Amino acid sequence: MNDQKNNLHQITPQQFDFKTEKMSVPARFFMSKDLLPEEETFLKVEDIASNKDTFFRHTVAMPDVCSKPGRKNASGTTIVSEKYILPQVNDSDPNCGMRLLKTSLNENNITPEEIDKLFQQLVEIVPTKKFVGTPVPFDVVVDVCRQGTSAIIEHLGIKTKNELENTQGGGNFFSAQGGSAFGGDIPSRQDIFDVIPKLYLFFAQFRLGIIGAAGNHFLDLMRVSDIVDPEIAEKFGLKKGQYLFMIHTGSGILGQYTMYTHTAKKREHLSQALMVTLGKLTFNSRRKETYQKMQEKIRQHMTSDNSLLKYDAEGEDGKMYMDARAAASNFGTANRAVITHSISEAIKKILDRDPEMDLIYDMPHISITKENHFGAQVFVHRSNTSRAYGPSKMTDHPIYKETGEPAFIPSSMATDAYICVGTDRNEESFFSAPHGTGKGKNANEKSITNKDELFEKMEAKGVKLYNAKSSIVINQDSARYKNIDKVIAGVEANGVAHVVAKMQPVAVLMY
Repeated sequence: MNDQKNNLHQITPQQFDFKTEKMSVPARFFMSKDLLPEEETFLKVEDIASNKDTFFRHTVAMPDVCSKPGRKNASGTTIVSEKYILPQVNDSDPNCGMRLLKTSLNENNITPEEIDKLFQQLVEIVPTKKFVGTPVPFDVVVDVCRQGTSAIIEHLGIKTKNELENTQGGGNFFSAQGGSAFGGDIPSRQDIFDVIPKLYLFFAQFRLGIIGAAGNHFLDLMRVSDIVDPEIAEKFGLKKGQYLFMIHTGSGILGQYTMYTHTAKKREHLSQALMVTLGKLTFNSRRKETYQKMQEKIRQHMTSDNSLLKYDAEGEDGKMYMDARAAASNFGTANRAVITHSISEAIKKILDRDPEMDLIYDMPHISITKENHFGAQVFVHRSNTSRAYGPSKMTDHPIYKETGEPAFIPSSMATDAYICVGTDRNEESFFSAPHGTGKGKNANEKSITNKDELFEKMEAKGVKLYNAKSSIVINQDSARYKNIDKVIAGVEANGVAHVVAKMQPVAVLMY
């Protein structure tokens, strides 16, 4: 770590450039010195930036940057290229993302007993680790991949307010990410079969409405504890004491299997390896020639070539990858829309009231989008970072053109979380924000060692934990996360985002 610190140049107390002789571009760290990561993360950042003639200006690391096993790049980074799509710099779950929803519920009109009754049912209604969630016909899955969230809204009769208006890209990544072979047209069914094996789509029929068992994916009931910017809070319709639902999920097996098919990454589980092998064997694409060239590149990077896998952003391989990514990402947003619908229907049935679910925003944490920065059209790879445009880049939205794009920054399951908006001062990070605080020692808290201690600690903090069947759920203990107040101080100081309101967790459902 001492050697790595020697390569740091302080720009401000909350911002550093990291550059070694191996790196072709510097890495910009948006955090205070005491939040800088461990040496392994620095080494991954260095390794990525050592690829020549690949990156635009610099790479970016947010306060929650950390190394993950089996990943070539560190989590919590934004990597930008003018010429290339770089599948390996992103985690293998396209549109892993988060949404926040307003409700008509508040601390005065719902009791702790009613919340407990609701969450006891949500454990069954919104599963974490089950094979079947909310089944839909095969054609609906294909239409979700083609059209985005609108297809599942129509099929299930979803009534969530602002479901499309307040989803990044309108809930359809084909219109949002750029680089598609289809231009502005809706892909046909065969277009989807050309980029995703039908086998994956078949299993996806049963996988909507599931939180998932990965990492810290969750369903939280949050209470607005403090209004920091009253003017923006009023535009968002937020009030102190109001209850909100925060949902964090991935894109399920459809997203993961699709990305494993189109990039160089070792399968983490035997089931993944078998599914991907079967998918490839049964894949009948009209873009077979392009696909076979991509597979040859993948084989090289899995065996003998340790540099970054690159697809030409304007070439056939880049377009095929981005089309597959868009289709799988659409499934991720639809999944969160289905979970929202399930929660709403459960409240109506169990508590006999309408929660009036109203989407504040749904945003991906893992994405590749074509954007304009510093006067250039570039491909922005966000791996566990959120886009946080300022007002000047949100001119198409009736509210967010005045406030900036919403960005939510939680920490552990028992820690305060923040509702923020992007600012126009954040160009150096390519308008990115942290998606959390990241793992790290919190000196103010003692770590727990088992689930009994975790439940006791959560209860002492006034938070009820549900499901929690995983043996590694203790890794979500607040003592294992960086101090969120320090993270937020840097976020404000750097112009990464501006705080609108503070939330406290009330009930948490996760695996």
